[in-house]
Amino acid sequence: MSKQYERGILSESDLQKPFNKLVYGFMILCILVMIVTMLYPILMTMFNGLKTNQEVNTFPPHFFPETWNWSNFKEGWEYINLPMFLKNTMLVFVGNLVMTIFVLGLASFSISRLKVPFHRGIYFFILMTLFIPASSYMIPNFVNLKDLGLLNTFWAFWLPAGASAYYFLLMKNFFDGIHPEIFEAARIDGASEVTSYIRIAVPLSVPIFATLAIFIFSTAWNDWFWPSLVLHSEEKYTLATAIYKYVINARSMDNSIKFTILFMVMVPPILVFLVFQRFIMRSVNLSAVKG
Repeated sequence: MSKQYERGILSESDLQKPFNKLVYGFMILCILVMIVTMLYPILMTMFNGLKTNQEVNTFPPHFFPETWNWSNFKEGWEYINLPMFLKNTMLVFVGNLVMTIFVLGLASFSISRLKVPFHRGIYFFILMTLFIPASSYMIPNFVNLKDLGLLNTFWAFWLPAGASAYYFLLMKNFFDGIHPEIFEAARIDGASEVTSYIRIAVPLSVPIFATLAIFIFSTAWNDWFWPSLVLHSEEKYTLATAIYKYVINARSMDNSIKFTILFMVMVPPILVFLVFQRFIMRSVNLSAVKG
């Protein structure tokens, strides 16, 4: 039985040539350098979090800890009330996800599948907003939220989440790839447009919704600038804002505890990506089918 494999950039016959072997070896070397460059900060943060504070401050530094202080994780977990900040971050994530699927999902489905007047003009207008720098509409958003009395509330995150042009275009391109005969059959059976969206489009859109969930989770987890503008009370801080205020800028905290907290914050996004990466790759391919 012949062995099944996918042909790469270089075939087996190409690899027999000395120059191609040299190029292939150089490519492998570049990949290894990239892997080391990306893994080194993560591993250094983890090992520094397991050292004593004296070991972290020694020079020249050493990579592995002499004594493995696992108690640093317990101390770091309790130092800045991580559970409360984690809960706030998850509330922001869930609210942003619901607003994105409900508001942008219906909007993108309407532009893609319904005969909305001036739908092409609306589509290109939304497309043009991608070229507007985010910093230019940050102040108007802040002023609007202040006038509405929504500062220091999670609505300061949830409302803007329903106006993301990138997520709109991503879902619109996905809906364009669904066969229109499915919706035509639903209309013949008497289904309304809302019913078609809920019972047909939503179940078929699980891959794109999963991808949006990953992107929204990453944004909610890493963003600190916008939360630092709209949130004023400690009990509302998200994780990134709390880390910046109470860990990065802390002067009395041991450096080993700082590294421990930073490593604990690094792990969840990495695990989420490793578990759901197939949805990301699949949605990228599907969104490129029609655009």
